[in-house]
Amino acid sequence: MQASKNKNTEKAEPFYKLSVPKQKTSSEIINEARNFLRTLRTRRPFTPTEEQRRLFGSGSSRAPQNRPPSVFSLHASSFDLAESRPVSGVRLSPLKHKPVLVNSAKDEDSSISFPKALADASEIRKVSNARARLFRRTSWGNFLSAKTVPPEQKEEKLDSEQPAMRNNLCRSNNDCLAEQRSYTPWNGESRQLICNEQISGLESGDFVQGTAGKPSFQTRGESEQMKKPGTSPLWPRSTGWKGRETGLQVETRINESEEEEIFWHMKVLPILHELEKEDNVENLCLACTKLYQALNEENMLGKKFKRRSVLLKTLYKLVDIDSDPLCLKLTKIILSMKVDGRNLLSVCKLAFKICRNEKNDYIIQNDGLLDCLLEVLRTEDLQKNNEALLYCMGAIKFMSGNAVLLNEMVKKGAVEMLLQLLKQINNVKENDTYFSNLGHLLVQLAATLRSLADLAPARRQLIRSGAVSELCVALEQRMRDKDVCTYVIRIFSKLSSYNDFCTALADCSRCYILFLALLNKHQKQQDLVIRILFILGNLTAKNDQAREQFFQEKGSMDTLKSLFQTYHELDLNAQKWHKERGREEKKHLKHPSEAEDVLIKLIRVLANLSVHPSIGAALAAAHHVVELLVTVLEYKSVDECEELVISAATTINNLSYYKVKSSAVQDKKLHIAEMLLKLLMSNSMDGVVEAVRAFGNLSQYHEICDFIIQKKIHKFMIALLDAKNQDVCFSACGVLLNLTVDKNKRAFLMEEGGIGKLVDCLQDFGPSDWQLACLICKTLWNYSGNITSAASCFGEDTETLLVLLSSLLDAELALDYSLDRDVRDYHKLYWEREFKPVAEKLLDRIENHHSFQL
Repeated sequence: MQASKNKNTEKAEPFYKLSVPKQKTSSEIINEARNFLRTLRTRRPFTPTEEQRRLFGSGSSRAPQNRPPSVFSLHASSFDLAESRPVSGVRLSPLKHKPVLVNSAKDEDSSISFPKALADASEIRKVSNARARLFRRTSWGNFLSAKTVPPEQKEEKLDSEQPAMRNNLCRSNNDCLAEQRSYTPWNGESRQLICNEQISGLESGDFVQGTAGKPSFQTRGESEQMKKPGTSPLWPRSTGWKGRETGLQVETRINESEEEEIFWHMKVLPILHELEKEDNVENLCLACTKLYQALNEENMLGKKFKRRSVLLKTLYKLVDIDSDPLCLKLTKIILSMKVDGRNLLSVCKLAFKICRNEKNDYIIQNDGLLDCLLEVLRTEDLQKNNEALLYCMGAIKFMSGNAVLLNEMVKKGAVEMLLQLLKQINNVKENDTYFSNLGHLLVQLAATLRSLADLAPARRQLIRSGAVSELCVALEQRMRDKDVCTYVIRIFSKLSSYNDFCTALADCSRCYILFLALLNKHQKQQDLVIRILFILGNLTAKNDQAREQFFQEKGSMDTLKSLFQTYHELDLNAQKWHKERGREEKKHLKHPSEAEDVLIKLIRVLANLSVHPSIGAALAAAHHVVELLVTVLEYKSVDECEELVISAATTINNLSYYKVKSSAVQDKKLHIAEMLLKLLMSNSMDGVVEAVRAFGNLSQYHEICDFIIQKKIHKFMIALLDAKNQDVCFSACGVLLNLTVDKNKRAFLMEEGGIGKLVDCLQDFGPSDWQLACLICKTLWNYSGNITSAASCFGEDTETLLVLLSSLLDAELALDYSLDRDVRDYHKLYWEREFKPVAEKLLDRIENHHSFQL
């Protein structure tokens, strides 16, 4: 469209040149698309869905031995208890006195007493024995061993125990019952005192009953609340087991430990006992749900829970049960307990294994696993836990294949989180030890972003968050990793269909260098090449800056030429193969072949570049460019691949617009005309219209006009005026206009009934298409250049033409004022600037010569 502004003289202009103002409405721009140089549209390359979910697709460039596995076995032994210890909190300062520990041959489950700053040793023993009785009556089995060992040694012993198989998960029911009988029942008559203690190493807080500095005891009759465990003064009323912020950390630590002990025995142990004795999977799932809720309500998720290692040990054993719903519950709890090292890797693999089965999508939607996995991505160290993050990201990638989970990801801020992870990966340089392994993770991340790009909110976040720049960095750093390049290019391919993303990508100047480098490096990788060409086609469709930057990039045209030669040869070989085996085998292909599709996308880039005035002129003079376009018309029929042939014809039409020295189009114009004639005679209406359009430009040359008359193409153009299609009539009329420039060729209009058909077109389409009306009037003006009599010139159509022109020149009759204001202004603009001047001259000429006859 912009190319028309550089043409000033009528003789040098194409037939469809219109002298419109510089400012154009959107309606004008859309309308002009049929008249001036055209960009091309095409389908986005199709990406088939993988039949099976796995880390790397079937087309991965990674050799199986050089990539992490998608299939593996997981057992309880996959977890390491030594890595499940809680992180120590506030460390207590050493005390001068030695702690008093409960030492009872019968009491294996009594808890360890903390050092207390009590002056009276008898009180110390008194309190310790009371706590021992309390916890003895509320414990089960060997979950908690409180032998007389320091806490550190106790944890080491628990952590060193190796996980067992399911049949060793718990002792027999008889053993459990026997052990329970050895303890005094919780509500037994022998229980006389209940301890409501709250003791500090430095000073005591307020107790439920009693005075500060002393433990308080009460009989059963003194507190009816103890009949209800939920209302017991022993049970903390707050939901978050947080100590008071008094500045005395030792006191807070001891208070929390006391509360945690009670929480462990009253809430957690019963559930763990149920997990050990239960064999029904549904009941195990319910127990896991209760366990998670209890831990979450009391703020005991994470690493601070002291009994965490014992809890995790029990959960790890349940992994041996082959049940995805149960493993899903276990995964959520284990991840929430903030495991690390080998355990983090194993639980991420467990999540991956669950998500790999598409049938589990429904239960995943309702269990909040996504939140846990996103938290892993947000908090875990990239280099230390890169393998765990790989399987975590792989699980999220699988989730992104589900529409419900994909929307959840957007709502939970997954886009920003993934971009932050992408930035971290980009900060790891090639000489780093972790660089290669992080490439595996980057593939999963890019595949997830590609799925997210389907959603409008995610697209907006990607643009707003600077995804273009970071993805370009990833391309630059991972140029040799075909998998990474393919997934990043797929993201660009999908997003480049949207104008806002195209604008952002066009502003990233180094993207053109990267695209060309990828095309040169992976020239025979069709899936990668076709998407890069599709992106370049989208960038150059509407953006002059993008056209200039790509064209001016060193070697850009040489790269396109090389690609054309590669895929043209592949297409020729495929054609030969099909011909040897019968053409029937080719007919089943509803879509272009892979080689044809690449050529379509490549030619589209050339067509879109040619819209730019200076680039179009340069391409018109580039013989190798014109040669490859003519080659397509030579060897490929419209029946074999309609889109490819029409794309080549459109690009030739664009280049034929430019009148430049050493024009390759002009040099080959007769040969091009012969190829267009073949397209004109085809069964493709789109092909016919494109051939007619190309003849419209080429018919400015006398040799082409002679060719048209010689091959009787003008009869075909006149016949097209009956098509009752505005675009077809417009293109045909353009050819007729150029033919009437030569006074020796004007008579053909009368012989073939052309005058009557032109008048019919003016009557049918004039009021709705002033451009076409103007073109018809110009054709009739040329035709009547040597008029001596209106009747002899226009025959029986003279009266009709006079009446029609008079009515069309009446603004009140011609312009529809009921239309939308923008549309009305658009019509008025062309009516006043284009149609009216030509129509008035034509009417005046006819009237003058018509009145002479009277």
